[in-house]
Amino acid sequence: MDLAGIDLAYLLPFIAVGFAAQLVDGALGMAFGVISNTLLVGVLGVPPAQASQRVHLVECFTTAASGISHLLHGNIDGKLFFRLLVPGVIGGIAGAYVLTSLHADVVKPFVLTYLAGIGLYLLWRGLFYPPKLREAKLVAPLGLVGGFLDAAGGGGWGPVVTSNLLIQGADPRKVVGTVNSVEFFLTLTISATFIYHLGLADVAGATLGLLIGGVAAAPLGAWAAKHFPPKAMLILVGVVLSLTSGYGVYRALG
Repeated sequence: MDLAGIDLAYLLPFIAVGFAAQLVDGALGMAFGVISNTLLVGVLGVPPAQASQRVHLVECFTTAASGISHLLHGNIDGKLFFRLLVPGVIGGIAGAYVLTSLHADVVKPFVLTYLAGIGLYLLWRGLFYPPKLREAKLVAPLGLVGGFLDAAGGGGWGPVVTSNLLIQGADPRKVVGTVNSVEFFLTLTISATFIYHLGLADVAGATLGLLIGGVAAAPLGAWAAKHFPPKAMLILVGVVLSLTSGYGVYRALG
């Protein structure tokens, strides 16, 4: 890989996309894949298949940087981490290797509609109710489903797991930090074979730009998650989840 031959002007838009997507994801626990894919395909004109491949590879590195940043900021709940980790990885492996009768494109609009509804509920709850924090009860099944959907549908770990833990009343700061940290192991598991076949040469170019921007934004996202009050985080998660899921439904049905 010849880094000396890389055009910085060509990289800048991809660095900006990676930075913006990871800033939102690190602060709110979701949407790196959705935002990156949307901007790459809709704004920069990258073919959908190439966009998906690049984002999937980059997430292995951005989730590692984000997890370390959240750990340093004290945003991780150790108990919740291990309750999510094992079922999440099992669900990811199942989603990657088990063939189902329904194609992901058939299921995706229904999942996105469900997530858009959750986003609106979180927005309403954040606006009209002061959040009452309590320990989440339904964790392992949530990790299993989130991991499966992330692998089988090309994304969904953050929106599914983060939003449902918030609905159960868990501390938003701990939820975002923990979900981001577990995602590293999930993404690494799902992507291991893909990265092996892809090779390191593909890190050059647009993928390198996404990687630089994403890793640079990771500490800022973790800092934001630590300092946002719970009420503001509920509102922001609700807005981001509603907009990204609603746009996904529009594209899927359009």
